[in-house]
Amino acid sequence: MVDALDSGSSVRKDFRVRVPGSAFFIIIVSDFPPLITSSQNPLVKQIRRLHRTKGRREQNRLLLEGTHLLETALHNHCSLDLICYTEDWHHRHQDLWLELEPLCERLILVSPDVLQLLATTVNPDGIVATIAPDLVSHLPSSPPHLGLVLERLQDPGNLGTIFRTAVATGVDGLWLSPDCVDWDNPKVLRASAGAVLSLPKQVAADLPTLIQEFKSQGRQIIATVPQATKTYWELDFSRPSVLIFGNEGQGLSPDLIALADEQVTIPQSQAVESLNVAIAVALVLYEAQRQKHYRSQA
Repeated sequence: MVDALDSGSSVRKDFRVRVPGSAFFIIIVSDFPPLITSSQNPLVKQIRRLHRTKGRREQNRLLLEGTHLLETALHNHCSLDLICYTEDWHHRHQDLWLELEPLCERLILVSPDVLQLLATTVNPDGIVATIAPDLVSHLPSSPPHLGLVLERLQDPGNLGTIFRTAVATGVDGLWLSPDCVDWDNPKVLRASAGAVLSLPKQVAADLPTLIQEFKSQGRQIIATVPQATKTYWELDFSRPSVLIFGNEGQGLSPDLIALADEQVTIPQSQAVESLNVAIAVALVLYEAQRQKHYRSQA
């Protein structure tokens, strides 16, 4: 008869083996980590609470899902609290495992069914991890040469894409209004392809005051609004600039528009009512990058 004595350990598992014909047991120590197969395991329930804002705030942790996000965390030298992984993932990623193992406090082997419960994706690739948000919440340096302010964005896919584009175009920092979708939302993290982990960011309680501070520091404030007569490619991005973008459906609030030094539009066909905000941000940021590249080559 074999009984597990230490099913909660993440690094070893002890078994009791009854000696035939005797009342005695031999204790066998195995280095292979325990396998969690039950959806009722307390750790499973704890990690699943990270799917929601309330759970992330209560535990002060966020959830990283998938190999690519773990590679990004490794690249950013992030120490992880725990990693839950399947045996199949471990076999497929031996080299990455050797790099991740020293950076993690607890390593938990789980069944594919449990991994499915831990992840928010339909087809997870076999690994999730938790991390303290403080390790990836680098505050932006002020004043930025190129900054981005977002007001009331609600779609996690849009916000994640904006993070990814901002890193690609050399944005110095990103500021969010408190009523934006959470930057640590698992869908935002995935859509950003890990860019959230590296881009300096801050949730700003008072955007008008923040923008006034940027103006006093000599930054031109640029708002994209449909009714503007000036196009975004007419801007001079050699000047230190802060771009402000608003909610997907309602756009920027009048208070923030009134603070802008420049109001610009993105020309489009009349057959289209409006552009997706992530696409709008990308167009303006890449124009800023184009101007910078052109001047560096001149």
